[in-house]
Amino acid sequence: MPLAAIIKRIAAAAALALVLAPHGASAQDKNKIKVGISVGSAEAIFEVVKKVAARDGLEIQTVVFSDYLQPNAALASGDLDANAFQHRPYLESQIAARGYKIVPVGLTITAPLGIYSRKFKSVDQLPNGAQVGIQNDPSNGNRALLLLQKAGLIKLKPGVGENGVNATPLDIIDNPRKLKLIELDAAQLPRSLDDLAAASINNDYAYKAGLSLQKDTIAVEDPRGRYANIIATRAEDKDKPWAKKLVQAYQSEEVRKFIETEFKGSLVPAF
Repeated sequence: MPLAAIIKRIAAAAALALVLAPHGASAQDKNKIKVGISVGSAEAIFEVVKKVAARDGLEIQTVVFSDYLQPNAALASGDLDANAFQHRPYLESQIAARGYKIVPVGLTITAPLGIYSRKFKSVDQLPNGAQVGIQNDPSNGNRALLLLQKAGLIKLKPGVGENGVNATPLDIIDNPRKLKLIELDAAQLPRSLDDLAAASINNDYAYKAGLSLQKDTIAVEDPRGRYANIIATRAEDKDKPWAKKLVQAYQSEEVRKFIETEFKGSLVPAF
């Protein structure tokens, strides 16, 4: 057989092997994956996750991002196998805007929003006309209103507050105690707490101000609610063995204890 024909056959066989061989995130027996995470606390948490996963034969390489747009784009394009940085409402908004075929596969942590008070020990003690601080940005203001509604203090119009429709104080249809909602920048709320009956405060700001989620709140978001953070994969990979190993490693007792000990309530396991 002429040399040129032999070379052509070898090249064709090699090309066929590449097509048939499992590669990237489609491999069923993948034992090494890339996971996109946010800079900060996730880096420390994933050091523990890596150790737990390694004992189950899964090697995790983390890719750290400093913004919220790139991790989903990188996952959708195949540069990542999974990411762990967002809550479900954010993922839903990204899917609606960009058409990503990305799905949640497991819960990670929550930074719960709380209604804090230095003057009252329960929502039942809030007097008529009490001044309650809430965040003035759409996302956190929406969370605050939903939490006030969950606590039975207000009622919102049907269909607002969830499914991507942010609520505002104008959407309140029932306010039996005539609470006066004071909209402030999220960072200002802890400093204003002494002048208010209560205030909705993000967990990171509360932690920095020395407030305790366990001791100083009169209402708290559900750690397993819509704003719990998630591990996400492409839809085609959600049932792969490596995806299940990743979730099991994160949701291990070792990781739970690390989160509870290291962050002392500023982050809460959502699993």
